[in-house]
Amino acid sequence: MAMQSIAGVSPPSVMETTVMTVWPSVAATSLGKTLGRIFRIKDGFGPVSIGRLALLACTPIGLMLYLSLRLPWAIQRYRLTNRRVIVERGVNARIQQFVDFDKFDSIALVVEPGQEWYAAGDLVFRKGAVETFRLPGVSRPESFRQTCLKVQQSYRSVAAHQPHSVGAA
Repeated sequence: MAMQSIAGVSPPSVMETTVMTVWPSVAATSLGKTLGRIFRIKDGFGPVSIGRLALLACTPIGLMLYLSLRLPWAIQRYRLTNRRVIVERGVNARIQQFVDFDKFDSIALVVEPGQEWYAAGDLVFRKGAVETFRLPGVSRPESFRQTCLKVQQSYRSVAAHQPHSVGAA
């Protein structure tokens, strides 16, 4: 086990360390977005709205949708490390895709119709005008977005102060 000056903190060149892990919400699915669009309908009488009645009627569907995202072969998580942002799938956390910190320069928050009911949105990683990576249905995405940008800034700062190797590659 490597010795660390500060527990949980290590330079990216030494080892990859998890900073934060988030799980996609049901707002990542088309059915979840459809339910969110229905649940936000405010027409009705007083506290009784169409959206609230639909929520009561669709509770079993929502529960099945949530549980289907937690099945061992379907489970997915988004992990931020000191090197990259990773999409992992399965109980054993196999890497499905990732984006390194040097492959994006901005992160946009896109809230599709229906996602706002869940306080969720998609994080779109861009290099200039080109979309390089997307995390759909992140719950409370602004905090994860800010953390990604801060870790990326730290990564670039450390990389700028690291001595470069000398000699042939």
